[in-house]
Amino acid sequence: MRKLVVLSGSGISAESGIKTFRDMGGLWEQYDVTEVASPQAWENNRQLVLDFYNQRRKQLFESEPNPAHYDLADLEKYFDLRIVTQNVDDLHERAGNSNVLHLHGELKKVRSTVDPTLIYEMDHWELKEGDICEKGSQLRPHIVWFGEPVDAIMEAAEVVSQADIFVVIGTSLSVYPAAGLLQYVSSSVPVYIIDPGSPEYQSSPSIHPIKEKASSGMKILKKKLLQEA
Repeated sequence: MRKLVVLSGSGISAESGIKTFRDMGGLWEQYDVTEVASPQAWENNRQLVLDFYNQRRKQLFESEPNPAHYDLADLEKYFDLRIVTQNVDDLHERAGNSNVLHLHGELKKVRSTVDPTLIYEMDHWELKEGDICEKGSQLRPHIVWFGEPVDAIMEAAEVVSQADIFVVIGTSLSVYPAAGLLQYVSSSVPVYIIDPGSPEYQSSPSIHPIKEKASSGMKILKKKLLQEA
């Protein structure tokens, strides 16, 4: 089976109603993202950080995968498919994808503040002050915050370097280090970029833009890939 590697971003989740920080509006309009998503924020105003991620988690529990997620899952029948995602939701997994690498953490997981290897699944949306791990420390969102290292990036680079086909969907390729993954793709590998705008990439014969939203773009790409399979 040929190796199909997909880098996904917020654009694919947006069609499921998952809002980015800048889209959340309301209370959050008065805050900079680093005030709710950084180690400093956690130290300065823990309740604010908890409230922010509780709202995001509640939104995720109320959301469902969309056709783009399901089309990707269906491609596992025909390709050795790996997904590297910038998204912290679990919509790829819920659609049926079995091999997903989360660069920036997972919203439905929390971890110990004294032992980062103690990670727990959340089956409800609210994390509260006083929720502790087995070692007695406060639990925090299992999210890579601004100022923290993206530990999964080297694993992602290795996955991307093995691609026979590389797909970028729902990301403008402007968020680093994830955007730098494109440089690990072999020059002979076809690259399909699904985005309705104009992502930041250098044009080359191997890059094939599909200027559509995630769901419509995936239908086009899926048909093409299956015709060539």
